[in-house]
Amino acid sequence: MNFFDIILFPFSWAVSAVLWVFHELLTAIGMDPASGITWVLSIVGLTLVMRTLTIPLFLKQIKSMRGMQELQPEMAKLQAKYKGKKDQLSRQAMAEEQMALYKNHGSNPFSACLPILVQMPIFFALFKVLRSVPQAAANGESIHVLTPQLVEQFNASTIFGAPLFSTLMQPGAGNHTATVVLAVVMIVAMSATQFITQKQLTVRNMSDAAKQSPMYRQQQMMLYLFPLVFAIGGINFPLGVLIYWTVSNLWSMGQQWWVIRNNPTPGSQAERELNERRTAKGLPPVGVTKEEHEEKLEEQRQRAAAGQRKQPVSKKRQKQQQGRKKQGS
Repeated sequence: MNFFDIILFPFSWAVSAVLWVFHELLTAIGMDPASGITWVLSIVGLTLVMRTLTIPLFLKQIKSMRGMQELQPEMAKLQAKYKGKKDQLSRQAMAEEQMALYKNHGSNPFSACLPILVQMPIFFALFKVLRSVPQAAANGESIHVLTPQLVEQFNASTIFGAPLFSTLMQPGAGNHTATVVLAVVMIVAMSATQFITQKQLTVRNMSDAAKQSPMYRQQQMMLYLFPLVFAIGGINFPLGVLIYWTVSNLWSMGQQWWVIRNNPTPGSQAERELNERRTAKGLPPVGVTKEEHEEKLEEQRQRAAAGQRKQPVSKKRQKQQQGRKKQGS
């Protein structure tokens, strides 16, 4: 084994173990052990387990990103302070002040990447397991927890005629047309879900102040860069890996939609939409107590009543009223 294989060994073992558990469960309820659907659902199960384990990291990511958005006005002032200063002392001072801002706001730029970074070893481990299936099946070998019999079933299983270990560039021994079509569909689905997930974050869950910052422009670039990178890399991903990543993106979309809908960033479009829903239900806006909301409504009613009692009179109407008074006297 090379150095990369040694690093991936525990992750590959874990991937094979989770696939084995779900395959056994699905077989126990009556599904065909050699069916491609059974193995696809096993990969989906692996995805759900992985995403469930990373929920705490996702919450930390959301908290960190909100902190990053809140400090953008201060970050802009800091950048303006050191604008044009390129000497070593100024750069060091700016870096120290930036770290102090991150610490004070409880945010860390690295935290925004944690969920995807934690998934990468599982991603590569699944890639390795899938690419090992044809050779292991030909030699009658096992793949970690997967027995030679299971490896043989895995190798023979297909989805719409396409083997799960085949790629767009290497269709394998199955139906080449089915492999190409399915791979293209999965690559488009993977890239599209990645784009939509990032889009709802930048459009609906960023405050107006944050949208004027350099951070927003960087996120707009990443909005188009990430799906493009995955689309290009996807041509060499096995179908099983494409299924894993697409399901993972769908999980991210749903999880992020729920968080944005129910706990949006202050000052964002999502918060305004939440307040509109709360108003329709007779609830106070986010961050306002019921007593404060009732006091504000009472003040509005009093101002409205005062305005109705004393309607403003135009200058023309005033002259007409004064003229009538003179005529009457």
